[in-house]
Amino acid sequence: MNIFLTGGAGYIGSITTECLLNEGHTVTVFDSLELGHRSAIDPRAQFIQGDLRDREGVRDAVCSVKPDAIMHFAAYALVGESMDDPMKYFHNNVCGGVYLAEAMLAANVKKFIFSSTCATYGFPERVPMTEDLPQKPVNPYGESKLMFERILLWAQERKGIQPVFLRYFNASGATEQYGEHHEPESHLIPLVLFVAQGKRDRIKIFGDDYETPDGTCIRDYIHIVDLAQAHILAVTGNHTGAFNLGNGSGYSVKEVIDIAREVTGHPIPADVVPRRPGDPARLIASSKKAHEVLGWKPKYPDLRDIITHAWNWHQAHPDGYAD
Repeated sequence: MNIFLTGGAGYIGSITTECLLNEGHTVTVFDSLELGHRSAIDPRAQFIQGDLRDREGVRDAVCSVKPDAIMHFAAYALVGESMDDPMKYFHNNVCGGVYLAEAMLAANVKKFIFSSTCATYGFPERVPMTEDLPQKPVNPYGESKLMFERILLWAQERKGIQPVFLRYFNASGATEQYGEHHEPESHLIPLVLFVAQGKRDRIKIFGDDYETPDGTCIRDYIHIVDLAQAHILAVTGNHTGAFNLGNGSGYSVKEVIDIAREVTGHPIPADVVPRRPGDPARLIASSKKAHEVLGWKPKYPDLRDIITHAWNWHQAHPDGYAD
């Protein structure tokens, strides 16, 4: 297939690009490089530098490629920042998404795979979380993703497109070539590995008095390669609708740190600090629908593999992407 992929210079987009190319697909990456890295784009892919907020530029790019499908990863994705500057998130994630959808219709593209998030659910009524749970975002980031999902549903009803919403949890891990490099970094696993690399003195544990076995928050971690594979299954099949992507089992903050200590051989000092406001005790996905409908079977469900692959990449790329 001929895929037009936004955000291909970012973490998830770059590795999905690599996996698509490995399976023989053609990929055009569209990215502004505002937050991504040029060297994270697989050299086998065509690259168009552009911004989703440039309405005409997006339309020209999509129409020139004439893709079979669009995969949309480009977004602002920091919850805290979205609380401080919600308009920035709605402008980029919603308005930019609308321009991309308009370009899709202009180019007569039907398949649209959207990188969504479990943040659309807010504080879930139950775990494991299923796709039929009420969606009540508690921050502008989650709201912006949900708003665009709804926009695509209207495009499906009125224009006949085929949207898939992949709502995933904590993407982690790496391939040999591509890994996680955010500025600033806010994800637990790379922050823990920064301590093992000597980039940070210690890791913070935000609260150890939750109603969990060891008192720390539990989250669902999914290997980035498994995440990419779910996107490929979604785009190559005849699917629509929402799918949660996770391992269906969670690991606590303390468990993540303990496994990272074993993998890296570093003591990784940790300090318990007060809770962050709004952190749920447990966020765990039910991916039963993805297993049954997409035929998705995670290859690396074990947290040790996820952390080992991430550690290998960080050791090979101590400064991340040099550019």
